[in-house]
Amino acid sequence: MESDLNPHDLTSIRTAISKARVLVVGDVMLDRYWFGDVNRISPEAPVPVALVNRVEERAGGAANVARNAASLGAQVTLLSVIGDDEAGGALQTLMQNSGVQASLLRDPTISTIVKLRVIAKQQQLLRIDFEAPPSHEVLSAKLDDYRQALQAHDLVILSDYGKGGLTHVVEMIKLAKAAGKPVLVDPKGDDYVRYGGATLLTPNRSEFREVAGSWKDDAELAAKASRLRGELDLQALLVTRSEEGMTLYRDGQVLHQPTQAREVFDVSGAGDTVIATLGVMLAAGLDMGDAVQWSNRAAGIVVAKLGTAVVQPEELFA
Repeated sequence: MESDLNPHDLTSIRTAISKARVLVVGDVMLDRYWFGDVNRISPEAPVPVALVNRVEERAGGAANVARNAASLGAQVTLLSVIGDDEAGGALQTLMQNSGVQASLLRDPTISTIVKLRVIAKQQQLLRIDFEAPPSHEVLSAKLDDYRQALQAHDLVILSDYGKGGLTHVVEMIKLAKAAGKPVLVDPKGDDYVRYGGATLLTPNRSEFREVAGSWKDDAELAAKASRLRGELDLQALLVTRSEEGMTLYRDGQVLHQPTQAREVFDVSGAGDTVIATLGVMLAAGLDMGDAVQWSNRAAGIVVAKLGTAVVQPEELFA
């Protein structure tokens, strides 16, 4: 992916981003945060009592990817499945407020995925999850919607959280390739065969180890990345490596970006920010190497924030 866009001309980049059209598909969830104080232990069991004084709701999963992309100024469509419930309505509202064009199919047979976190003194005390896989009929309807949406977008991001929303991922990649659209995948699990033919995969270090096995040094890591890239027919592989930064593996090329985090506060959702920024920059016309540099910068900003957060253009382009 060669580019005519000057990676240092911020005005041109921001103009190009405003015209970029990104389609995000995957598992969405509602992140609920209950903030409070703990001053005593329960008399009923040896557990802390949290007195909740503030409640926050944020979009998680693919919805967090979409709002990160929209925050940077791109035109974003989100395609996913939610339950026909109060949490689904809350997600829909969050997406509207984030400037995302949300096409959320309601499945009355499931509950919207909710991750409820209880936090006191910046520490997470407890997380409670509510989830159920979507029905076959709704997933089929989603695939039809995806087919129709492809033509109106420049690039596709598939955000897999292993919750069943990307059951048709093989077909989705095939359709995107046939339409000539780059497709980026944030993978899940240890079976990457279903992501074959994608433009780029963004596993984190532990996810990559689960698939490729451990390595002793960077040379062995590069060899494993090259092998996986060949086996899956990928243009590139971006391994995010936490405090070691991130490394892009392409045909005969390795580009390493050291971490830019000044203070790591919370890494949850950092992978969403990375793939969203990467997708936006590629859709805007930047070369993949330059897009990775911007993604690394965005990751350094977002890990200094609590919970699933977004990077603002003023922060990224400062």
